[in-house]
Amino acid sequence: MPHEGSLLQTAVIFLLAAVVAVPLAKRLQLGAVLGYLLAGVAIGPQALGLIRDTESVAHISELGVVLLLFIIGLELSPKRLWLMRKSVFGVGTAQVLLTGALLGAIALFGFSQTLPAAIVLGLGLALSSTALGLQSLAESKQLNAPHGRLAFAILLFQDIAAIPLIALVPLLAASGPDASHGDSLQHGLKVFASIAVVIIGGRYLLRPVFRTVARTGLPEVSTATALLVVIGTAWLMEEAGISMALGAFLAGLLLADSEYRHELESQIEPFKGLLLGLFFISVGMGANLRLLLDMPLVVLGLTLLLVAVKLVLLIGVGRLVGGLNSASALRLGMVLAAGGEFAFVVFKLGKDQGLFDTQTYDLLLMTITLSMAITPLLMLGCARALKRPQPAREVPEQYKQIQTDTPRVVIVGMGRMGQIVARILRAQKIPFIALETSVDAIEMTRMFEQVPVFYGDPLRPEVLHAAKVGQAEYFIITIDDPEAAIHTAERVKRLYPHLKVLARARNRQHVHKLVDAGAEPIRETFYSSLEMTRRALVGLGLSDEQAADRIARFTQHDEEVLVAQGQVRDDRAKVMQTAKEARVELERLFDSDAV
Repeated sequence: MPHEGSLLQTAVIFLLAAVVAVPLAKRLQLGAVLGYLLAGVAIGPQALGLIRDTESVAHISELGVVLLLFIIGLELSPKRLWLMRKSVFGVGTAQVLLTGALLGAIALFGFSQTLPAAIVLGLGLALSSTALGLQSLAESKQLNAPHGRLAFAILLFQDIAAIPLIALVPLLAASGPDASHGDSLQHGLKVFASIAVVIIGGRYLLRPVFRTVARTGLPEVSTATALLVVIGTAWLMEEAGISMALGAFLAGLLLADSEYRHELESQIEPFKGLLLGLFFISVGMGANLRLLLDMPLVVLGLTLLLVAVKLVLLIGVGRLVGGLNSASALRLGMVLAAGGEFAFVVFKLGKDQGLFDTQTYDLLLMTITLSMAITPLLMLGCARALKRPQPAREVPEQYKQIQTDTPRVVIVGMGRMGQIVARILRAQKIPFIALETSVDAIEMTRMFEQVPVFYGDPLRPEVLHAAKVGQAEYFIITIDDPEAAIHTAERVKRLYPHLKVLARARNRQHVHKLVDAGAEPIRETFYSSLEMTRRALVGLGLSDEQAADRIARFTQHDEEVLVAQGQVRDDRAKVMQTAKEARVELERLFDSDAV
């Protein structure tokens, strides 16, 4: 029982620290990340000492980074990764190698480290914080800016590069006879087998599982399945001795083209935010404040050296390789100048392998933590110094193609109407996506039409956010359930007032309700009925021109009646009176036109 009580107490302390520190930091315009770090310092063993078991907290909090990388993987379909190849593998490689080489040289010649230790230090410090960078960019709404897209690409490459670096540490440590060739071969096979299981499982097993779960219609089962996929993959990778984050990223990448992508993203997002907060709190808790008191000049000097070296190199890489202007390159440098969470993993492994001693390890950790803490302040200072927005013409050509993944049109419902809209948009090469809640409709559409249709309920704001509805121009509702269409139109117009909403209308009453919801209604049988009538009139003796004229007059007359009925629709007697008057008016209109 005491253990249960202490667990609840720990949870209460964490939540209280977050609830107090984060709004306070936001109020002071310091950003949520710095709030979490300060909360961690406050409740950690070095300050108030409310929580002492920092190791177990750090282990749980790593799930925040794992979930973040899963969502990054989901966002990156192989097609989008191919479009971003220059910025990911070109700019990303240049940044990691240049920064790693310079920091490694400083460690080797300036701080008398051994060559293997200098390589690990240089490359480890070259990595930036994915969690901090993306969170800060999202908070300041800069993810779609030129420097935001390039920062995303560099962080993505760093996350991929962290994996071979983690594998490289034991080889550089060269512990001697205990690391035999047989053990290395066995470890390599284990790694290969784990990656193969994830790839094969993600390709052939997960879709049938999600299909079955979606048919249950229970959101909690869907959430449990999403968490099982992410945490299960991360666990499998950790068992094989690889980074948990790589497993999650790989699982996300494999599901990026899946029709369940947006549903998965909306299920994982709340857990990701909470656990990322826990990750930053644990970083703050692990900070060795005694070092800051014992040798403040050394710690501050190392922090400033790290930030200055990375900042200068990032500005250079952003300008020369990334094609950014000076202001955007400076913003890029501010976002990525700090150390990263993967450095904690790399340096702990380096310490365990005997590459450097405990004091060096503690100094490195304190340096990275401080650099992460000052990043929000640097970004704030940079934003104030560069208040003028950059003109659109300065967006480099190579980044414009990245935006092709953003839909211009979102279609809800892939029945008969939705499919026709989708086929024409696809033929026009207009980027769009479709949302559908029927698994059978998704399977059928994907089999025959090959259009980007995803499983997701359009009434859920997180699904709309994951589908990037806010960046679209048109939202087309083609579902045949009148009530669902009205609720969807209301929700979308409330969340995204700028969006033009076209909606399928069942009847005249439905038209009025859709207009009230802010949508432009399209009557589902109106135009086909007009065409049938036109053909019948031609067959009964009218010329094509005469028939077209009658149909045009009727259409105008009916639209006017519809507007008039909409104004009195709550009064049944007045609606009936309007209908009777409309019949008389139509007969008078056509009296001279009898066949």
